Amino acid sequence: MFKTIKSDLPASIVVFFVALPLCLGIALASGAPLFSGLIAGIVGGIVVGALSGSKIGVSGPAAGLAAIVLTAIGTLGGYENFLVAVVLGGIIQLIFGLLKAGIIGYYFPSSVIKGMLTGIGIIIILKQIPHFFGYDAEPEGADSFFETSGENTFSAIWNVFDNIILGSMIVGFISLGILLLWSNVLAKKGKIFQIIQGPLVAVVVGIIFFVITQSNESLAIAQSHLVSVPVPDDFDSFIGQFSFPNFSEITNPEVWVVAFTIALVASLETLLCVEATDKLDPEKNVTPTNRELLAQGTGNILSGLIGGLPITQVIVRSSANIQSGGKSKMSAIIHGFLLLISVILIPTLLNKIPLSVLAAILLIVGYKLAKPALFKKMYKLGWKQSVPFFVTVLGIVFTDLLIGIGLGLMVGIVVILLKSYQNSHFLHIEDKSNGKHRIKMELAEEVTFFNKGAILKELDSLPRDTYLEFDVTKTRYLDYDIVEILDDFAFKAKERNIDIKLISKRGIVENPPSFIEFFQLRPKSSISLS
Repeated sequence: MFKTIKSDLPASIVVFFVALPLCLGIALASGAPLFSGLIAGIVGGIVVGALSGSKIGVSGPAAGLAAIVLTAIGTLGGYENFLVAVVLGGIIQLIFGLLKAGIIGYYFPSSVIKGMLTGIGIIIILKQIPHFFGYDAEPEGADSFFETSGENTFSAIWNVFDNIILGSMIVGFISLGILLLWSNVLAKKGKIFQIIQGPLVAVVVGIIFFVITQSNESLAIAQSHLVSVPVPDDFDSFIGQFSFPNFSEITNPEVWVVAFTIALVASLETLLCVEATDKLDPEKNVTPTNRELLAQGTGNILSGLIGGLPITQVIVRSSANIQSGGKSKMSAIIHGFLLLISVILIPTLLNKIPLSVLAAILLIVGYKLAKPALFKKMYKLGWKQSVPFFVTVLGIVFTDLLIGIGLGLMVGIVVILLKSYQNSHFLHIEDKSNGKHRIKMELAEEVTFFNKGAILKELDSLPRDTYLEFDVTKTRYLDYDIVEILDDFAFKAKERNIDIKLISKRGIVENPPSFIEFFQLRPKSSISLS
């Protein structure tokens, strides 16, 4: 891991600046103590980063769980009671990992994963526009269309015009200029510009801007538009920020319901992010999903024990890591240590960073996830790829991450069923000879109950006086439901003067009286013809 430290250290600094406002914003949106978001970020970076099999994935508190956390804290009667559910949720995730449930991650369609990445990129851009101009009504890290402030994504952007903070806007544009100059020009000029990342320079400039404009009424940036890390008076007050689970509530059924909800949603979101991160990875590493569930479960147990929010792998931080050149899990681990050290040693300095500077960093991250060229590429791939992609993107933008992915998955399943319907067989029609139509019907390699409709329709549409060659020599798997259809057809064929020639690896049979008997099938069994 230390072989790639030259790449991982600069990347970890960028991830740190991306993660810091998100940890705080998600905690605020969850109705939890601000420090709980930082705990989750630290544990997600150090503990999950060390245990995970992902080289470039970064974990921490997730916006997708904010609504669940907010409701659960109220339902369970306090944050300490909620922490019991976080610990139990982690234990359930460990069980998922031991049961090899991570295999689910391999079944998400590629078009939906690409739509997820693009949708998140668009959401990042739309949600950061208000922060870029100094309109900070909604906490950082929100991803839902309907916001806690009562606005929605687009109305918040519209209201920016009446709420521009001049200082925030100016330092936002300065930061954006630095980032673009750094990535497009300076990074190609020398190694020093690759080691010292543009986001670090932008943050330093932002702090300097804040300090020198404090006395200027028109340019001064109020504390509400800056990062807000809790600042303890001494070590005892720092320790006092940790919360601990109230295990006397472990017999409460509602705690268990919340625990299972956290485990299921966090696991699903993690598996989706793992698939997405692996697609972004330029080295095309494959993350072991069951190990990831074990790492996430361990992280959630520890986070819950010391007062942290639930943890998942997070695509925003992971993509920032990849875009910044992270090569190994050291970047995730170092980012966790940076969070820990900074909140202990320099919280006052962190609280001088304008949110508009961090918004500029996230705008670049969002654009790289949702490049316009990708839309054109997906459109050219045809409707079977483009429809699930666009449905996922629109679903994420106009609802939230999990609902958007759910919509995309449903459309993807419909597309798979249609493809299965269309690809079940191949038909060859020859000229009429000896008073009969000669038709050859060849089944595909795998024929399941999904293909019932297509095959039944084809057989019913055969004209009278047909000679049908039914070829299953290439078929390796034949579902009982299909054999049953063929058996019924063999009976009806006599009435329509249809002769059947069955061609298989088991031999050739003219007018088989029963397909079930020919294949020697038991009721409701299926057959392998390979």
